[in-house]
Amino acid sequence: MPEAFAWDERKRISNLEKHGIDFRDAIAIFDYPHLTFASQHAGEPRQVSLGRIGPALAAVVWTDRDGVVRIISARAARRNEREAYDARFKT
Repeated sequence: MPEAFAWDERKRISNLEKHGIDFRDAIAIFDYPHLTFASQHAGEPRQVSLGRIGPALAAVVWTDRDGVVRIISARAARRNEREAYDARFKT
């Protein structure tokens, strides 16, 4: 599990209102088996990690900033993401 996490507090609240997932809870996916793949947005390299937050499968978008995992968003996993996760971990 990464040792340090960061996020914009306004974005955390906005994400909680929009997707129902708090960034403070989202970091839990790094404690358990998760699938991570690269993504690109507006020229910034990003990572998307798929994993469980409680019973739900979530997608957490993040970037590495000097060794700190900066959370950008967290939402319920999309169907294709659930399929990829299930194929990897055979849940």
